Amino acid sequence: MLSTVEMSRLTMAGSSENLDEVLRLCANLGNVHIKPYSGDTDGITVGTPHPDADDVSTLLAKVRSVNSTLKCSNKQGPVSSKQVKDALSGSFPEKVDSITETIAKKSDAESEISKLSERVAILTTIAPLDLPVELMTEIASVDVYLGETSKAGRAAQVFGELRSRVEMHVAGNVIAVACQGKDGAEVQMALGELGAKSIQIPSGKGTPSKLLDQASKDIDILERTVADCDSEMQSWANSNGRMLMAVQEHLERESEILTGHTLCATSAHAFALEAWLPTSEADAARSVLSKVSSHLTIEAFVDDHGHGHDDDHHHHETEYPPIEYNNMAATKHASLLTNLVGRPKYGTLDPTSIIAFTFPIFYGLILGDAGYGLVIMLLALFLKSKIGHDPAGAVASRILMNMGIATFIVGVLTAEAFGFVIEKWDAFVWLYEPMYSGTKYALQDTVFIEWFGLSHTYLPFHRAGGALQDYILLSIYLGCAHLLLGFIIGFINVFKAHGIVAAFFEKGSWLLILIGGSAHILRFITDDSYGTFEGSIWSMMVIVGVLCLIIGLAVYEGFGWLGGMIMGPIETFGLLANTLSYLRIMAVGVAGVKIAEIGNEMGFHGMADAISSGDYIIAFALFFLWIGVQVFALALGLLSPSIHAIRLHFVEWMGKFHDGSGEEFTPLGGRPLHVEGH
Repeated sequence: MLSTVEMSRLTMAGSSENLDEVLRLCANLGNVHIKPYSGDTDGITVGTPHPDADDVSTLLAKVRSVNSTLKCSNKQGPVSSKQVKDALSGSFPEKVDSITETIAKKSDAESEISKLSERVAILTTIAPLDLPVELMTEIASVDVYLGETSKAGRAAQVFGELRSRVEMHVAGNVIAVACQGKDGAEVQMALGELGAKSIQIPSGKGTPSKLLDQASKDIDILERTVADCDSEMQSWANSNGRMLMAVQEHLERESEILTGHTLCATSAHAFALEAWLPTSEADAARSVLSKVSSHLTIEAFVDDHGHGHDDDHHHHETEYPPIEYNNMAATKHASLLTNLVGRPKYGTLDPTSIIAFTFPIFYGLILGDAGYGLVIMLLALFLKSKIGHDPAGAVASRILMNMGIATFIVGVLTAEAFGFVIEKWDAFVWLYEPMYSGTKYALQDTVFIEWFGLSHTYLPFHRAGGALQDYILLSIYLGCAHLLLGFIIGFINVFKAHGIVAAFFEKGSWLLILIGGSAHILRFITDDSYGTFEGSIWSMMVIVGVLCLIIGLAVYEGFGWLGGMIMGPIETFGLLANTLSYLRIMAVGVAGVKIAEIGNEMGFHGMADAISSGDYIIAFALFFLWIGVQVFALALGLLSPSIHAIRLHFVEWMGKFHDGSGEEFTPLGGRPLHVEGH
């Protein structure tokens, strides 16, 4: 659950005659990730694609183009490989060509409409002149200038004596000037003084109004053409969309197989390739590929760093296997979040399963409103109904649903719904009365009060009310626990790669600082007799941790002794900043509560007062104000807590252990989604 799939290195060679079959067998296995050959050896070159690759690529380009335009979907499930092959050998390529022509026809019509719209705009502008367009374009001895200006009334004054040498027409804000070539410069200067914007004279014969009517009729015809094309495209997508998705997947697979030669090293008579595959599939791959190869080895990957931590720790380059997630179904969706910062380096712990739980918890603790939680869950269901057939859509809706569930649960515990305190609602007395009476003094005289100072921690937990102090403390405690988990994961990662000594100095030092520092500060806060700089086991733990950190930075991180002594204390204060960063859970949460409360006070309660006093118009306006604030609060609640919860994971937490340099495991031929039975 916390580790990725174990990988083995596959190396094989054989006769060039068998390479086509080898690539197809690798694709059929569905778990062979071929490493591109990049060597430069005499007589050994990168392979040449199969001759059929060009035809497949051409058809694939058409299919992708059609799919990108029609945005087809497959809600009925995969199509059999036989059906896809039959379609490709039958009339489906002609269907693709036909709809491609329709798409091109629509595109041409839209382009022509765009040009005609510009023409209509110009003709509409110059229509008041009522001058035949050919007079402005077909007299070679005369230059005609058109301009639009708000100062057209000053034209006679600006042109002055020049007006006697030109022909000028003014209609509204449009000026038309005809002149001989020698007067063109003066005319342009005069139009510039008027601030006139030049108008390009359209082509054609007749008055602008006549040409305008014709252009409008042409636009109407083209718009009907676009509508007909849209209808035909929609009908085609409904009838052939599922098959189009399957054909695209099939062609992409075929393209990878037919061009897979470029990943291999080839000579005149032989080929060689290197690949990765899951160790659990090694025996199956060996039994299939050994029949078409003269040399085949499959060896489990072993990190050649061993457990030493010598000088080449940061310089020696090891080629690590690609990463295939190994999460259980309940947490697999969280890999979308992990991928945002890169797949974990091979051999390190995978945080995906942890993020699947902690991310919605952080989000729920920030938003914490039962009403908004219900809305988010409904939004997730709506999203699933629309794009749930797509893998990315299914993952997004799953993450959103978990966020909504966590928000709803915390909202029940805080007795908040849409910014209202629902504890006071008569309908919920049955829930909150026993909850309140049963928990108000539950923690009294317990370790939580004595050690952690959670004196107001009872249910319902009013974050912006009496429990604000505990909300602050809980945010800090959650931060300490989260960072502690991060350092433990980091310790395990370093231990697996370089042994216990390196793990202690690189990550164990941070564990000492975090545990000792947190306990020291907590004791100072909760025990009045405890001094800030009083010696204790906790303060000694911090000192030892800082000394070990200096050694870790100097010896194992390559900073040198001077760098270690300088950076050690500085980075210790950086850990304090990381811990305090978790206060954003409290700060953003309280801000959200107050925004909703203000909206309810101004909108809902103001509306109720207006209704009771008979001011229905004001009540109507306040109703829309209230709804507007609720929509704003919900939109902010979707965005802001997500950003802060993600930041706490990606920056504060994963920065303590995560190396996102892992390469994605991409088996030749891809993973089937729309086609089955290859």
